[in-house]
Amino acid sequence: MKIVVIGDPEFNIGFGLAGIVSENIFDVKSDEEIVESVRKAMEDEEVGIVVIKYDYLKKLPPALRKEIDEKVQPTFVAVGGSGGVEEIREKIRKAIGVDLWK
Repeated sequence: MKIVVIGDPEFNIGFGLAGIVSENIFDVKSDEEIVESVRKAMEDEEVGIVVIKYDYLKKLPPALRKEIDEKVQPTFVAVGGSGGVEEIREKIRKAIGVDLWK
């Protein structure tokens, strides 16, 4: 299972240093590139987790965000903004059907 990272070069550099291979890191500079990268990650059946910069997730069209929210795999994790723990909690609850914080 692959982990994909979508963000700007400054956001992505730490993931590269942590061992994510460069072919799974998408340095994006425009809103169009964000959408293209998300679609590419969603189409790859080997991708299990997509780490995306929080600001970039919020720039996606509403229909695409809804599609992301309804999918179990890949799981999208937004990093670097508000949302944080509550957003991850909701993703886990949707994926396995149990709220682990209760």
